[in-house]
Amino acid sequence: MDYKNAGVDIEAGYKSVELMKKHVQETMRSEVLTNLGGFSGAFSLEKFKNMVKPTLVSGTDGVGTKLKLAFILDKHDTVGIDCVAMCVNDIACAGGEPLFFLDYIACGKNEPEKIATIVSGVAEGCKQSNAALIGGETAEMPGFYPVDEYDLAGFAVGIVDEKDLITGKDLKAGDVLIGMASSGVHSNGFSLVRNVFNMKREALDTYYDSLGKTLGEALLVPTKIYVKALRSIKEAGVTIKACSHITGGGFYENVPRMLKDDTRAVIQKDSYPIPPIFHMLSVDGEIEEQMMYNTFNMGLGMIMAVDENDVDKTMEAIKAAGEDPYVVGRIEAGEKGVTLC
Repeated sequence: MDYKNAGVDIEAGYKSVELMKKHVQETMRSEVLTNLGGFSGAFSLEKFKNMVKPTLVSGTDGVGTKLKLAFILDKHDTVGIDCVAMCVNDIACAGGEPLFFLDYIACGKNEPEKIATIVSGVAEGCKQSNAALIGGETAEMPGFYPVDEYDLAGFAVGIVDEKDLITGKDLKAGDVLIGMASSGVHSNGFSLVRNVFNMKREALDTYYDSLGKTLGEALLVPTKIYVKALRSIKEAGVTIKACSHITGGGFYENVPRMLKDDTRAVIQKDSYPIPPIFHMLSVDGEIEEQMMYNTFNMGLGMIMAVDENDVDKTMEAIKAAGEDPYVVGRIEAGEKGVTLC
């Protein structure tokens, strides 16, 4: 008996590392002090010493049951983008600049080519957010996961000067809410999605005119990464007063997280286009509107509050970063929460 007979292929692990190296290398920043394959990743903070109070910001998340679609469609090159996005968007939402990312892949069987493909997506997400992929772990766990399945999670660390943290403390009535378009469902609500739609390969490969693509393609579109857009706003001289990453729990759970006491977000549902995938979900699943907005992003992946005098500059900065912004509402005095009208 040896480790391979027990289900763990050490040689496959070595091959995975070799195959992923080219992807990892493309994410490197000058501050990275270690090479892939060491026991830890080291990152220099020397260039940030001019900050008054340098503050680390962190975020961790996984892709969730969206991975089930990747298994069915045998498409593994984009879920890594989702994994990075879920972490770095949270960091950017606090005003931070993502610095580095580490991933964790747990699988039933280490297939080096598949693992490298997954990591290529992680690397793409890191490039989009300018975060270095400085390490990770691939755990082969026979008997724990089916041989053709895996889980993918990770965490990111960023930095911000304490004075630039986005906390909502200066939020006031009259501030304007600006939303940035999502790419679709992103990475939340897939346990409900998988109960609405037929998850057989044939059904997912069905083309819909309303979507402009197959159902599977529409659902697997990776989560938008908003790091560049938020950086562009900051470089335009705009202070983001509050910011919310619209993830699990939709509007009703996430928007109040950016508010201070005695402020209320009022959002107009018709102020931006809702992607057709949400209409399909609502109709096919007979899901009530309130539940839709309490589960999904409904077309807005990030919502922020700015002073009414900064609206034009904010909109232009977002467009310059390649994202689609919409004025979606205002802050009013009242009980902390959100009103959709």
